Amino acid sequence: MKNLKRQWKFIVVLIAGAVGLISQFALHSKSLFSIGNLQFPVHAIIIDIIGILMAISLLLEIFHDWKTGRYGVDILAVIAVVSTILIGDVWDEWMILVMMTGGETLEDYATGQANKELRALLDKTPRIANKLVDGKITEVKVDDLQVGDTVLIKPGQQVPVDGQIVKGTSSFDQSSLTGESVPVTKNPGDELMSGSVNGDVAVEMKVTKAAKDSEYQSIVALVKSSQAQPAKFVKMADRYAIPFTVISLIIGGVAWAVSGDATRFAEVMVVASPCPLLIAAPVALVSGMSSMSAHHIIVKSGPTLEKLARAKTFAFDKTGTLTENQLIVDQVVTDDKSFDQKELQSLAASVEQQSSHVIASSLVKATDKDLIHPVTNLKETTAQGVEGDVDGKHVKVGKLSFVAPGHEKLNVTSTAVYVSVDGKFAGYITLKDKMRPESPKTIERLRRQGAEDIMMLTGDHKQVAEKVAKEAGITDVRSELLPSQKIQAIKDVPKHLRPVVITGDGVNDAPSLTAADVGIAMGAKGATAASESADAVIMVNDISKVNDAVAISKHTMKVANIDVLTAIGVVIIIELIAFTGVIPAFWGAILQEVVDMITISLGLLAKTKPSDKQFGLEEK
Repeated sequence: MKNLKRQWKFIVVLIAGAVGLISQFALHSKSLFSIGNLQFPVHAIIIDIIGILMAISLLLEIFHDWKTGRYGVDILAVIAVVSTILIGDVWDEWMILVMMTGGETLEDYATGQANKELRALLDKTPRIANKLVDGKITEVKVDDLQVGDTVLIKPGQQVPVDGQIVKGTSSFDQSSLTGESVPVTKNPGDELMSGSVNGDVAVEMKVTKAAKDSEYQSIVALVKSSQAQPAKFVKMADRYAIPFTVISLIIGGVAWAVSGDATRFAEVMVVASPCPLLIAAPVALVSGMSSMSAHHIIVKSGPTLEKLARAKTFAFDKTGTLTENQLIVDQVVTDDKSFDQKELQSLAASVEQQSSHVIASSLVKATDKDLIHPVTNLKETTAQGVEGDVDGKHVKVGKLSFVAPGHEKLNVTSTAVYVSVDGKFAGYITLKDKMRPESPKTIERLRRQGAEDIMMLTGDHKQVAEKVAKEAGITDVRSELLPSQKIQAIKDVPKHLRPVVITGDGVNDAPSLTAADVGIAMGAKGATAASESADAVIMVNDISKVNDAVAISKHTMKVANIDVLTAIGVVIIIELIAFTGVIPAFWGAILQEVVDMITISLGLLAKTKPSDKQFGLEEK
């Protein structure tokens, strides 16, 4: 509503200007009345009324900002509008109103997507459940489920609420909730989290928590909570507001005192219009956002660029962010001298070739096609493994208890499948997350770009997380974290290491993306909930775009700061000239618009390519 209100202000100002032009230059309207030396034709009355209303509205906003501890350049805008009304400079008054409302509209245009954070997450919330009543399936609303109800979870379905399996065994994909890269096998008595996705076998579950208390719905609540408590952030233009306002008022006040003429104060205030500050940052930021888009990065708000440019801490999710959410073979360990590593992998992949399990498909994909042989007498035991005959050998692949029931437990910390041949344990194959090839370089470049702390926040197991972190070049590793713990890790980042930026892709990352100073989502593969909760979305499957985002932000803010400081310097020089009375209000207004054009032109330089140093490409 606030954005719509600002847009209408801009539209009303433009309409008032159009009506005024027609009235003055086409209809040649005469003055309806006068006050002293001031004449009030129709166009002046229309624009003055709009100016007074805008000034009152802005004063109310200023009062609200002051109560929250924020001080901006808006007070100068009010003074400038009132000054132009007092000296009867209608068209300069109108131009100030255009710049004032136009700058707000540009900013709102840049942040137009920021109110959609929860839509996709809410759309994906489970709504219908298959409740079992006397052995019959009845579709009910998830919110109507009560603790103790029995629910059927079909293959491929999302778990609607938290519960406990009472019948059946299946694997569940919890990657979007916990960050675990491998589906987890769940047996009767095991707990299920809402939002996890069932594998290939239907199971019956007893409801242990109502919808409002379940895991997935709690993530939605966390996003709402994080969104309702955004981090305080001072916009760039506001940092220059107080000194610029004080200097301008001093120059105007001294001019009035020296000349004894209030008109001199008004003349100084006309050229002291904060238009350059109001327009410089939005133009530069929109240009920077355009440059981001050209690099396949969608940024939802101007302040995001400001925070990215000053970011000191970067946090990354593991699965699907630093890694490709795809398993690759890590080690092939043989226990029987009659088999070498190549043959062991060949036998295991051959038996697994028809399985849809993620571990099986990853093993088959990682094995040379020439090594995959036909399999006969294939049999799959749910949540245990598969077995079959390959080249005259009976091969079993899966859990250790399945392939070699009497074998002693092995100390294997990675994701692994075990293999037996003709009833004898033959070895095992470990798998690991496939690192994105650009991840280590991305981390290295972030340090060159000024990152003081880089950490990994993941729900995956400690050993798995530490292996990935070491390969990526990250030393600060936080593993086995729930969504609420990720948020707490972000909140615990000390003030001197902020702003903090987090990059993620799963549903479990959505609250963290909202809670961080800047949330970046890997949106190339449809991670909608994360994308909608983020401040920026990388639209290609390339994490190095985080470096590009930082580089473009630094370049944009450098341009914006130079733009604002140049404009302020020129305006203060013009104010000092106006102090002498040499510049009438009309010519002061023209000079002011020249400064505005210079400001806009400088702001457009944000579209140019950042330097190699800003990209983090310089040699050490």
